[in-house]
Parts: sequence; C-alpha cells; structure tokens
Amino acid sequence: MTTPNLDANQLKTRIEAVEAAHSALCSREVNLDFTRGKPAISQLQLAAALDGVLDGDYLTADGTDTRGYGGLDGIPEARQLGAELLGVSAENVIAQGNSSLTLMYLYIMHACHYGPGGQAPAWHAGALQAKFLCPCPGYDRHFEICEDFSLAMIPVPMTGEGPDMDRVEALIREDADIRGMWCVPKYSNPTAETYSDETVTRIAQLARKAAPGFRVLWDNAYCVHDFYDHQPLANVFELAQGFGTEDSIVMFASTSKISFAGAGVAFMAGSKATLDGFRKRLGVMSIGPDKVNQLRHVRLFKDRAGIQAHMQQHADLMRPKFEIVRQQLEAGLGNQGMGRWTDPKGGYFVSFDTLPGLASEVVQLAAEAGLKLLPAGATFPYRHDPHNSNIRLAPSYLSEPDLEQAMEIFVTCVKLASLRHAQSAA
Repeated sequence: MTTPNLDANQLKTRIEAVEAAHSALCSREVNLDFTRGKPAISQLQLAAALDGVLDGDYLTADGTDTRGYGGLDGIPEARQLGAELLGVSAENVIAQGNSSLTLMYLYIMHACHYGPGGQAPAWHAGALQAKFLCPCPGYDRHFEICEDFSLAMIPVPMTGEGPDMDRVEALIREDADIRGMWCVPKYSNPTAETYSDETVTRIAQLARKAAPGFRVLWDNAYCVHDFYDHQPLANVFELAQGFGTEDSIVMFASTSKISFAGAGVAFMAGSKATLDGFRKRLGVMSIGPDKVNQLRHVRLFKDRAGIQAHMQQHADLMRPKFEIVRQQLEAGLGNQGMGRWTDPKGGYFVSFDTLPGLASEVVQLAAEAGLKLLPAGATFPYRHDPHNSNIRLAPSYLSEPDLEQAMEIFVTCVKLASLRHAQSAA
C-alpha cells in the first residue's frame, strides 16, 4: 500500500485541509465507542419474549424442576440445542451460564493444573513451558487468557481461509512444548474469514503431529451470524472422530449474541474423556448452572431452525451497519493507497490495516475526535502488532447515524496519518 504521488506543495495543501477537517470533528465533542462487538439495544429487544416465556412452568421434559439444585451438565433440552449449534451429539455437550469465555478460562485452568483430559500431563507440570499457537489478527481476550496462565504465545498469520497451516504444522514439528491453538473458525474475529474445508481437515489431524495433550480450542462464537446466505463450515469434531483425534478438539459457543448478551447460555463440547476430566473441576466449583435460564431459551428458540430464523432478524439489523462501513471506506479511502479492509459476510467485525506503523497514530487521532477504538496491537499476542497496522472496527452497537459519524472520524484520521507519513518520508 502506498499513498498517492503528490508534490510537496500539493501534499502540504492536502494535509492542511484534512487537519482542518479533523479539528472540526474534534469540536463536535462526541463520545462514540467503537471498541467491542456488543449487540445493539434493537438486537437485544428481539429476544424480549424470554421474559415470561415460561409462564410459571419450570419443568423440563423429564419432569425436573429447573429451580432446584443439580444438573451439572445442564438440562437435556439445552444440551441438545448446543449440540445442534456445534454439530455434535448431545452427550458431547455441557450447557452452563451466560459466558463461553468463562468456560474457556476454566478449561485452560483445568488443563494447566490437572491436564487437558485423558492421560495427558498438566500443561504446568514439571519443566514443561507450555505454548499456544495464536492465529492473528485474533481475539484479544483469548490472548489475555494465555497471558493470565503464563502460556507462551506464538503468532500465526491468517491467510483468508484460516490460519497458515503450513506454518502451524512446521511449528508443531519443531517445538514439543506447543500444547494448543486458538481458533475462531467462522467469521473469525476480527478478519471475518471462514476456515476452508482443507484448513479444518488439517486442524482435525494436528494431534497426530503434536505432543500428547495438544488441544484445539474451537471458539465457534459466530456459527449462525450470517448477514446473507448461510456460509457452511466443515465439522471439525466429525472429522477428528474419523482420524481418531477427537480428544484434541474442545468446542465452545453461546447465545450471548443471539439472545441477551448478559443472560445467555454457554456451551462446551468435546469427547467423553475431555468432558469427564473437566466435570471433576466443575463439580467442585458449582452445584449446577442456571437451569431456569436454559429452559426459557429452549422454550423460545426450540431448535437450530428456530435460532436461524431469529438470526435473520439480527442480520436485517446488522447488514445495513456493515454496508455503512464499507461504503464510507470505499468513498473516503478507495484507490487512495492508505489502507485495506475486509468486507464481512457475517460476524461482528471489520479488520482494517493502515500503512505500516500508523495504527497507533490513527487510534490517537480518533480519540482526540471522541471516537474510542480498540488499542492498536490488541489483536496480537502481548498487544504487539509487528507492523503496527491492524485496527478492529466493531459497528454493531452504534446507531446508524452515530456510525456515520464514527466512520467520518475514522476515515479522516486514516487520511491524516497517511498524509503526514508521506510528508515525513518525502
């Protein structure tokens, strides 16, 4: 990427014009938050029928009163719903509280101190310096979990079809301390790519090449978050069963961006050995999840088809926002050589790459104009983007008028940083 060729006077004139535009934006004194992929109030309202859906009937199909203790795995109906989302059998699913991130954290803690399941050693056992492969740009909270448990992180580039599997396989061959890999396989955070069939097939076989106890944490957060037609994703667990590597696949999903973000249902799926080991920890820390909330989700959505019909309403709200982002980027930065960006077909994010070295400056300029962006570097392990270029945009929460303002600020800041860079390089 390069900025357009301008002589010194033209460049100076253009910088002055963009600086004036930036100053005008700063004078508006807006406060816009573009940092997280939060559902908008209009999206949350789609699930308002959760309140009152039980109508005083708290019994599951087998007669269990969901208001009581017990049921560590979740109610059978919720486990079945999670199974349909993740493409596994209900016996391979645990249904819990509202946060799949909590389940990921607990599973990593369990693996570090007790072992990931089966006969594999704990990741913090003896002299082992366990490491994790981290496709990036990636999800900052995944990296924070690794950091919290002192799991060394190794970045792996994304290719447009998922992680660079040649690199992944080479790293696993070279380093026996590698014990896991993060994956957001559909509409990946933040690049919005969906893993190709070949990528998923190679991931399903990684345990054959890796050290004992290697695990793929398959965070399928956006499995039903299509804006247009349904985009299929190969079934990694089914493939792993065929290769005899099913113990290596640990899957997660939730309804956090389907129903109420703070009051959904989270799911974890894996082999019998994986779930049996994890249940030992879960049984110590919990007498059971919120089964009432699980039941009301089942009553509202019923099955995957019900969820998909519900998600079409989400798509109708999300699609125009992502089109605003695309239109503003194309109108303001198209053919300018000042950046490149993704055009998502689902999920929650747009990934934008500035010219090398400019992401932190763009974030600062945006902050001066009242637009909060995720800190530069956050989409990389240890918050270190080697090119200082990636910025994650999260259009979902803002209203369409606010999003128009946010994109005007963002485009202006990219232009200003890019033109100043061109001037300094001249």
